[in-house]
Amino acid sequence: MEGTGSVDACNRLLHLNVFVDEHEPRTGILELLGRLRPQWKAQDIQMKVFTEGITNQLRGCYVGSLQEPGGCVLVRGYGRMTELFVDRDKEVDMFQVLHSHGCGPQIYCSFQNGICYEFVRGAVLDDELLRQPSIYRLIATELGRIHSIRPENGSTAEPFLWTKMAHFLTLLQNNVSSGTVEQSPGPLRGDVPSFETLSSEMESLKTHLSQIDSPTVLCHNDLLTKNIIFNQTEGTVKFIDYEYADYNYQAFDIGNHFNEFCGVNDVDYTLYPSGELQRDWLTAYLQSYKHSTGREVTVTRSEVTTLYIQVCKFSLASNFFWSLWAILQARYSSINFDFQRYGMARLNHYFQKKQQYFALTLS
Repeated sequence: MEGTGSVDACNRLLHLNVFVDEHEPRTGILELLGRLRPQWKAQDIQMKVFTEGITNQLRGCYVGSLQEPGGCVLVRGYGRMTELFVDRDKEVDMFQVLHSHGCGPQIYCSFQNGICYEFVRGAVLDDELLRQPSIYRLIATELGRIHSIRPENGSTAEPFLWTKMAHFLTLLQNNVSSGTVEQSPGPLRGDVPSFETLSSEMESLKTHLSQIDSPTVLCHNDLLTKNIIFNQTEGTVKFIDYEYADYNYQAFDIGNHFNEFCGVNDVDYTLYPSGELQRDWLTAYLQSYKHSTGREVTVTRSEVTTLYIQVCKFSLASNFFWSLWAILQARYSSINFDFQRYGMARLNHYFQKKQQYFALTLS
C-alpha cells in the first residue's frame, strides 16, 4: 500500500514506500522521519548535508544536537546508476551483521531509493591522523575484530573479488566506447586500455593471487579515511558505509586500506605507508585478529612478514578493482568528480608495481 511500511520476511527490515527526490529531498525525508521519529515536530528538524561521499547523498537529521546519543538519523539516497555496482540486499545484510557484533550502526529502514541508519558519533578521520600510531593501531585492531566474524550456520564463504571484478568487466564490455584504444600493459597515458587488455590483466592477477593462502574473512573492502569515524572522547574508531562489504581475502582489505593513504581527490603514491608503518600496523592487526578468534596473541616477525608480502600482492588487486570501478563511473555517473583521472592513476600504479610485487617471495 502506498506510503505504508512493510517488513521483509528475510531480513526483517522495515521498508517504507517513500521516494526522496535528490533535488527536493525535504518532503520525502520528513515523510520517513514521521514514521521513524513520530515525536519529532517537522519545524524543529534540522538537516545537515554530509558531502564526503562521491556516489551517494547523505544527510543527518536531528532535533537539538547532532552528537546526542541516538539523536540523529542518517538518510542516504542512492546515487544514479549505483545499483549497477552495489548489491543493495547484501549491503543491508552487512549492516545487520556488523551491528549485531557491535561493529556498526543500526539500520532503521530502507526506502525506495535509499536507507536510514544510526549516526556514529565522532569525526571523520583526516589523512594526517591516519599516520598517527595511536590511531592506526585502533584501526588495525577494529579491522581484526571485523575479520574474525564468521559466516552464520558454519557455512563457507567465497571471496567476492573475482565475481565483482568480472561483473565490472561485463559492464565495461557492454559499454565499450568506440574511442578506446588498445594498449600493451605498461605505463599508461590518459587512454583507457581495451576490454581485452583489462580481461587479460584480471586473469593474470587471479592466477597469481589464487595461489596465495590469504584467508577469506568478512571485509569492509572500502576503508578510506571518509569511512572511518574517530571518537576522541571514547578513544575508538568505527567504520561506516558497507556498500562493498562482503567476504573477501584478508590481505585485500588491508592492502586496499594502505592504498587509501594516498588520497582520493589527488592520488599521491608517495603517501603510501612506509614498510615500518605497515609492519607496526600488521602487528597490531594480528594481535587483534588472533585475540578475536580465540588464539594465542603472540605475533612473530615471520607472521608479520608473511602477511606483509600477501598485502603487497593484494594491494595490486585493490588498485585494479577501483580502476575498473572508476572507468565505469566515468561513463555512468552524473557526479562532478574526475573518475577517469582517478581510475588511470590507480591503473598506472598497478602496472608500475605489478612485477615487483609478483616477484616477492618468502625467503
